[in-house]
Amino acid sequence: MAAQRLAELVVSRGHERRLHGARAAARSYPLMVAAHAGLLTLPLLEVAALRRRPRAPLAWIAVLAGAGLLRRWSIRTLGTSWSARAVVPPDLRPVTAGPYRFIRHPNYVAVALEFAAPPLAGGAWLSALVLSALNALVLFDRIRDEEALLRRVPDHEQALGRKARFIPGLF
Repeated sequence: MAAQRLAELVVSRGHERRLHGARAAARSYPLMVAAHAGLLTLPLLEVAALRRRPRAPLAWIAVLAGAGLLRRWSIRTLGTSWSARAVVPPDLRPVTAGPYRFIRHPNYVAVALEFAAPPLAGGAWLSALVLSALNALVLFDRIRDEEALLRRVPDHEQALGRKARFIPGLF
């Protein structure tokens, strides 16, 4: 996961050099980075210190694999419009292909699953709980800002405004 995140940051920086626009929730970006760093360290510490045992690790690994596929699909669909810092240029064209046909924030669904699955695969339920809560706070701020910026983009509300944020037809 660390290698994946670092590779994504390299891609993101390249995209950000070409994207010019407002950043969604720039104030909470450092907290997001800390949460991702915690995801790579806290579960290992919890398992070692509290001698946690995994429960249904293959199921959680399958969830992680599915989340990774959804994340890659989302990023690929956004193409050069994707960035880790959620830059929203004023001339952005609404994306309605790929997983965005079904929901507005498939990448954030994938991230939420990625925050739960690895710790739970190792039995680190406390880390899963704390890190998922921290991630939810970050995403709440980010999604609120991102959607405010996207509402200013021509045709965005018409293209995506009625779609569910996270679960098709529900939420």
